[in-house]
Amino acid sequence: MSITNETSISDFLLLGFSQHTKHQPLLFGLFLAMYLVTILGNLLIILAISSDTHLHTPMYFLLANLSFTDTCFSCTIVPKVLLNIHTQHYTISHTGCLVQMFFFMELTLLDDFLLAVMAYDRYVAICLPLHYTTIMGPQRCLLLVAASWLSSYLLAFCLCLLMSQFSFCASHSIPHFFCDLLPLLKLACSDTRIFQLMMFAEAALSGVVPLTCVLVSYAHIIHTILRIPSAGGKHKVFSTCGSHLAVVTLFYGALFLVYFQPSSSYSADTGMAASVVYTMVTPMLNPFIYSLRNRHMKGALCRFFSWGKHSTL
Repeated sequence: MSITNETSISDFLLLGFSQHTKHQPLLFGLFLAMYLVTILGNLLIILAISSDTHLHTPMYFLLANLSFTDTCFSCTIVPKVLLNIHTQHYTISHTGCLVQMFFFMELTLLDDFLLAVMAYDRYVAICLPLHYTTIMGPQRCLLLVAASWLSSYLLAFCLCLLMSQFSFCASHSIPHFFCDLLPLLKLACSDTRIFQLMMFAEAALSGVVPLTCVLVSYAHIIHTILRIPSAGGKHKVFSTCGSHLAVVTLFYGALFLVYFQPSSSYSADTGMAASVVYTMVTPMLNPFIYSLRNRHMKGALCRFFSWGKHSTL
């Protein structure tokens, strides 16, 4: 039997943090703390919104969906990272790798679409306030969220289906801490030209279109804010979208650093650093950004804790 350069690999090695042996206890503690804060913070946002009738509006319905997405996103990546560091075993099965990559892409795309819908919601609320209840009614809002879920699922499924058909080279070491698209693509021995064309087409559809929606929405919002005569009025209006703008900047900044470059120039170290930001830091910071800068959210959290305290008496 001749040995070839291609093999049907049953396992991959995730070598992202395996070389940092001295820092692994610190990394484990840091990632575990970030994971617990992420889960707790996002669940509190969801519970506060669902329990407070004052927050049953399109803006907070979208925020609850974003928090749920961030919770699922963290559960897709971080537990496996913690398990690998703790056990010092960095293997993941071929099927497990594809499943992780699917959920990672699907939830990232969903975050992208939801942030665009939230930007559109703020545009309507600030620039077209008299028509807000008509344009962003419950059915329209539910339709936009459902379309975001369906689009992200279909786009991620298509890429994962193509990736599952690839043959991989003898080396099965992924220089990353999870099964990301570009590191896995570099291991493929099959012809990836069609896949890369489809990947960039999807990037245009799922990245450029939502980002354009965000930029156009904020261009109109800024134009409306500048026309407000009083400084207090400007601050009041801007405070309703400042949290969203901060999350958008953090999200797209990390994504552009990793994905909007040719796979040939992809840097594993840069990719890992940016990946830590949008897989762990961003989902952890989102609840703080939305709650600390939003008096309605802070009030809902206070009422939620007060209700919980009274219910235990």
